[in-house]
Amino acid sequence: MSDRYVALLTAHVLAAVVWLGGMLFFAIAAPVLRGVQDDALRAGLFDGLGRRFRVVGWVCVVVLLATGFEQLRLRGWWGGDFWGTSLWSTALGRRLGLKLALVAAMVGVQAVHDFWLGPRAGRATPGTLEARRLRSHAARWARVNALLGVALVWAAVRLGR
Repeated sequence: MSDRYVALLTAHVLAAVVWLGGMLFFAIAAPVLRGVQDDALRAGLFDGLGRRFRVVGWVCVVVLLATGFEQLRLRGWWGGDFWGTSLWSTALGRRLGLKLALVAAMVGVQAVHDFWLGPRAGRATPGTLEARRLRSHAARWARVNALLGVALVWAAVRLGR
């Protein structure tokens, strides 16, 4: 394994740890924040943490996509075999396909959460029924994404072994 490949893999794993770790932190912190009695303060805390993590999360996504693509290229998986059927008919190809499908699902769910549900929940008047409904939807999408992330780690380990 070349030093370049090891560096790419290290950056890839670190970006995954930060992205998924942030999601799991929110899963742990959200119940604590929901205990804050002041509606405006609670909404401000969620909004502030969400905005900060949104930037970090999307930087991680870019790093993951760039390093993942380069790993495919260095392994020789990107090219004719990637677009043909010979790779995808193997166990390795099916594992890679599952991992890429989970990546696409996570990026899609994250985009809906970060650019549609989260901002709408942040703009809603704190304490209103609409704010609670939007925050509940945003939390549900975040939990789904965290579960997809755990499945993605499993798929990545299977692919690497």
